[in-house]
Amino acid sequence: MQRRQFLRSALAAPGMPLLAQKLATRIEESDPRNAKLCHRLDAKSITDDDLLFLRQIGLRWVRLEFGEGDTTFEDLRTAQQRFARLGMRIYSGVHYSYRSVKVQLGLPGRDKDIETYCRFLRDLGKLEIPIASYDFHPANTYTTKMVEHRGYTAREFDLDDFRNRVEKRQFDREYTADDIWANYTYFLKAVLPVAEEAGVKLALHPDDPPVAKMNGVAKLFTHYDGYRRAEEIAGNSRNWGLTFCVGTWSEGGDGMGKDAFEMIRDFGGRGKIFEVHFRNVTGPLPHFIETFPDDGYVDMYQVMKALRQVRFSGSVEPDHVPRLAGDSGLLRAGTAYCMAYMRALLRRANEEVG
Repeated sequence: MQRRQFLRSALAAPGMPLLAQKLATRIEESDPRNAKLCHRLDAKSITDDDLLFLRQIGLRWVRLEFGEGDTTFEDLRTAQQRFARLGMRIYSGVHYSYRSVKVQLGLPGRDKDIETYCRFLRDLGKLEIPIASYDFHPANTYTTKMVEHRGYTAREFDLDDFRNRVEKRQFDREYTADDIWANYTYFLKAVLPVAEEAGVKLALHPDDPPVAKMNGVAKLFTHYDGYRRAEEIAGNSRNWGLTFCVGTWSEGGDGMGKDAFEMIRDFGGRGKIFEVHFRNVTGPLPHFIETFPDDGYVDMYQVMKALRQVRFSGSVEPDHVPRLAGDSGLLRAGTAYCMAYMRALLRRANEEVG
């Protein structure tokens, strides 16, 4: 019997203290049934020194973002091999061809951009990268200004400031919800069969912030009903699901139709949450500041616990990491802060849930 198996058997014996039994039965972080601590990385700017740092803080999974430029199969395979040398795997891939204005506004030439995205999905499938993350909110404004909160630098959104100072119509006409639904449906009907054939799951991010219309363009995924309609359009496909951003959902507060915990029980309970952006905010709209996970109004331990209660085994990623003193580039101090906090919450949630 291996030493670890022997210790587990001994600790789990009748009469041993409860804590010892929990330690004996605790799921390992590397167990494929566990949630996967992950981080968002820019494929073109991440350095070897950054990768060493990430390895040092125990990162095993990454979400790799390739921007809008041409990305070939060889680019993907080279990136995959680079991470593998340091014991990391790519869990999800992002290629911004889906963000093409032609695609999201239904303009001539969209089929070419959609085919670029389909090629990316096929390449992910060949390399057994399971998730492709995307969003669908043209003309979006994420932030009205950067502010200091508890001494660190973070993003703020103020709805009044947006409406009175920032907002302007971005395109030559207004786009209604019906317009954007038609464009989303066209996109999904084109890419979902490719994803299914490739064995890749499409993970849809909500609209951040969850405001129904911005800069003259309606937004769809600002409420539970939007996700339910999108699921119906997908024909309840197993390859359609969510990148569930806890921060975005918390920004909407009572206006979202279901709170974060109800969303986890609903979509997560049916295996429809593929990724989680583990982010907190100071409060719901009309004003919020993005915070470290321990510094907002949502109890993020309860979020992690809810995820493990539905046996969520996808990725959990810090999102929009605030900037600590001296941080630049990858924001190493802030990243380490988030990852360590998430690891502690995940371990405790697994011990409690069992």
